[in-house]
Amino acid sequence: MIDPPDIPEGGKVIGVGIDQIEVSRIRDSLDQHGSSFLDKIFTPAEQAYCSDKANPSPHYAARFAAKEAVAKAFGTGFGKEFGWLDAEVTNGPEGEPILGFSEKGRALLLAKG
Repeated sequence: MIDPPDIPEGGKVIGVGIDQIEVSRIRDSLDQHGSSFLDKIFTPAEQAYCSDKANPSPHYAARFAAKEAVAKAFGTGFGKEFGWLDAEVTNGPEGEPILGFSEKGRALLLAKG
């Protein structure tokens, strides 16, 4: 699991990102590409959480869209500066989404903020 960043009180918004994806697109990618798709896009913790669900596709889709929104908020998209595995969406005790970053993602967050 990737730990969420420590955000100082009064931290600023560095960007806003929004994304949506059809669950059927994720389901199709899972059917066509299987573990190669999963390993490219989702961390082991995300895969463990989603694969434990009766219908994992909506859970993968939510994480996919959240990661896309983060890349948009950073203004980088996905590439050398920020990759799919540099952000991780997990759930807190009440089911709330928690966003964590790899060291590379954390460095980008600090550089932007």
